[in-house]
This record gives sequence, C-alpha cells and structure tokens, in this order.
Amino acid sequence: MENQQSYIAKTFAGLEEVLAKEIKNIGGQNLKILNRAVMFEGNKETLYKANYLCRTAIRVLAPIAIFKAENENELYKEVLKIAWENYIHLNGTFSIDGITSYSNITHSKYLALKSKDAIADRFREKYGRRPNVDTKDPDVKINVRIFRNECTVSLDSSVESLHKRGYRNGTGPAPLNEVLAAGMILLSGWDGNSNFVDPMCGSGTLPIEAAMFALNIPPAKYRKLFGFTRWKDFDKELWQRIKDDADAARKNFKYRIVGSDRSGRILQVARENVVSAGLEDEILLRAMYIDDVEPPEGGGVMITNPPYGERIKVEDIKKLYSEIGDALKTKFEGYSAWIISSDKEALKFIGLRPSRKITLFNGPLESGFYNFEIYKGTKKVHENKRKRIERKD
Repeated sequence: MENQQSYIAKTFAGLEEVLAKEIKNIGGQNLKILNRAVMFEGNKETLYKANYLCRTAIRVLAPIAIFKAENENELYKEVLKIAWENYIHLNGTFSIDGITSYSNITHSKYLALKSKDAIADRFREKYGRRPNVDTKDPDVKINVRIFRNECTVSLDSSVESLHKRGYRNGTGPAPLNEVLAAGMILLSGWDGNSNFVDPMCGSGTLPIEAAMFALNIPPAKYRKLFGFTRWKDFDKELWQRIKDDADAARKNFKYRIVGSDRSGRILQVARENVVSAGLEDEILLRAMYIDDVEPPEGGGVMITNPPYGERIKVEDIKKLYSEIGDALKTKFEGYSAWIISSDKEALKFIGLRPSRKITLFNGPLESGFYNFEIYKGTKKVHENKRKRIERKD
C-alpha cells in the first residue's frame, strides 16, 4: 500500500464541515478541521481526487517540513536541509508564496526571499547551478507559512485557485465565487432530486454549479492546470484513471434547473458560460424580473445571491428585498429558499422569518446564508391575513 501523507485543503470560512465530508467521501482519513481548512491523510490518489472532485476546496497543499523558525537564520538553515532535489528538476522552475502572522519574521516577501535563497544555495552546493524562479508559470509552487514562529513548508498541488473551474468566459459586476456557490448548494441540502431555481443568477454561477453537482460532473473537469502534474513523482496513468472513472460516474438529471435575471446583457454572459460548460441542454435561462418568475411545479430549492448595496448599487434596496419576499410567498410554494446577503436591514423587508442562518463570507463581506421554508399554504395564509385586515378597515 502506498504511504499515507498529510495534506491540507483550504476553503472559505463556514465551509470547513462541507469540505471535510467531501474529503472523507474520496478516501481521506484522520480528518482535522482547521480555520478555513481541513487537514487529512491520504495517498497520491487522494491528493489527485481532492483537486479534481472536491467542490469546496480552494487549493490543496502537501506539507514536506514543519519546524520552529524564531528568526531568519533558523528559517534559512531549516529550508536548506530539505531535499529539494527530490521535488524540483535542476532544469525546472519554482516560485514561493510566503505567509506570516504573529511571528518574528513579519514580512511575507522577505520570508519568500530567504526561502528562495536557501533552495538556490542547496542546488548550488550539490550541482554547481540552480533551477530558475518563475512567478507566472512555475513547475513547482512552494508555500512557506509561519504562524507563531512555527514554519510549515508545503508543495502547492493546485497552483491556481480551484475556484477557476475553466468554464467561465465572462462575469457580471459582482460575480459569486464558484467554490462559495458550490458550498451554498451543498449546505442547502439539495440532492439533485428536485428542481433548482436562481431568480437573480447574474453570470450563471449557481445554476452551472448546481447542474455539475446534479450530473456528478467533476468541478475541475474543464481545468487545464494542476500543480501535481508537473511534480517529479507524477503518476500519469493514475491521473487518467481518476478522470475516466469520474466520467463513467456521470448521473442523469430529470428535473429542471432555471436561472433568470432582469439584465439581458448579463444573461447573455450566463448563456456563454453555460455553453462553455456544455450544459445548454440542462439549464434554462430567461430574462425577467423576480416578480415575473414562474418556478417549475413540484417544488425544489431556490438559491440566490441578490444585490447587497455594497458592491452593486440598487436604487431602492429595501424595495427589491420586499419584491423578493412577495415572490417567495406567492410563487415558491413547496420550495426551500436560500438567500445570501450581508444587508441585515434589507433582509427584514423579505417579510419571512428565516428557519436557519449560516455565516459565510462573500469576498471580504461577512454574510448570512438564510433559509426560508415556503410551506404549502403560505400563499393562502398570506391572502387570509390580507382579507382580515380589509374587513377590519
């Protein structure tokens, strides 16, 4: 059996438990939930699958050394000890990301520079020359992180953030991150066995992520670049088998995924993204205001990311949220509705009490992910209440 190794998968705050479940499903063991990350053990296959199959992972790191570094000299000596020739080709390239917090070494760029010097000097001592640094397209990307003077040196198996799925051709003014969108879908409990609606879909991220989940299409299927494919121990046959197995596990979807937006221009961007993802037969897009939306019969899940007022200026944000509430009450009977927003005041105008709230971050904005259960009869109760008020008048 191949040796087990520790890995760290990064994610957004609030999605740690979701990512841990994904990692367990691909064979990860001895999981430990951290702040915006999950540590786990696995082999090379687990690492490849984490990059290819985990919808809520941002990147996956492979730690190769952990040590105390009270100052720059200790850092240099410890990085110099690492057998870099096992990881980097002499004629290859590398880059370093430095991250430091609560430590004596306070500048991340200086941390990266000292680490680079140690790697270069090790190669010079052994071979008389060294690999080149390439910050744009390195063969090996190295992550050096110091927290409270403890340094972890890792290889970045993803290189580019895994939210870059490869299907997006364009965006709207405040696009939803793909990893966050996938996390919202998984948090909602939607299992692909009912309809999915996003009445404010923008450039289409939520409907696309929903369709990929429902059809069991790997989130990274359209990505071209993974860091581990350039590593010295890359197993090409194993990687191909993982992709072939994922293609064979594709599911059928018999319900409807509908996205709409009032901006025809933004919806055209969404259409281009849907086509790029090969999902034009699975997703119906329509240009319309939320009060004109007619969700598919039979119920399901509605998830949307309306304007908050911070990044998208809405003339009357309270009026917009009131319209969202009216649409939920009158048209989404039998749906479990989820809304992400950082505008607590505007949310009051929805006029429904949320049954659940999860704290998430949409970019730098701390946001609530609110669930509203639209039970059968909500519309009737609403109308009866209105009639009672009219009779009193």
